[in-house]
Amino acid sequence: MRIFSFIVLMALATLGTAQNKTLHDFTVTDISGDEFNLANLKGKKVMVVNTASECGLTPQYEGLEALYEKYKDDNFVIVGFPANNFMNQEPGTDKEIAAFCKKNYGVTFPMMSKISVKGDDQHELYAWLTQEELNGIKDSEVKWNFQKYLINPDGTLAKVFSPRTKPQSEEIIAWIEQK
Repeated sequence: MRIFSFIVLMALATLGTAQNKTLHDFTVTDISGDEFNLANLKGKKVMVVNTASECGLTPQYEGLEALYEKYKDDNFVIVGFPANNFMNQEPGTDKEIAAFCKKNYGVTFPMMSKISVKGDDQHELYAWLTQEELNGIKDSEVKWNFQKYLINPDGTLAKVFSPRTKPQSEEIIAWIEQK
């Protein structure tokens, strides 16, 4: 009986730990190859978005940059994650992606190293974003490039927006401006 109780307690402790994880518990690699500790974003509202350079939605970079420029001084940040999960629409290297974003859209918000946002090689951050058992809020599926995940200042998942939702949508603006 004691062994059973111990196993149950350990399982509950593990489950509780997984559900209590926040965005701030992750460290990723930025597009320059440097460590980027997401704990540095504590107290900020964050939009996490998977990006691609050769997608019909790629012009959203312009809207993302405009949103970032408007709200970056109001404790808001966008973190871009290039991903090649959808029809090979992000084939470039990190260096090529960074040059493309800067040259074509003047991107200044933090861009991370290319990752996988779904499938067997899904990055652990995206596992957390998409699985209720890990984020404690909801399940979701990354449907295409430019899906948007909104993260509260405490690092918890707030909302998920489809790839077609424009960065300056009324709902996103209302969430950013909400005190």
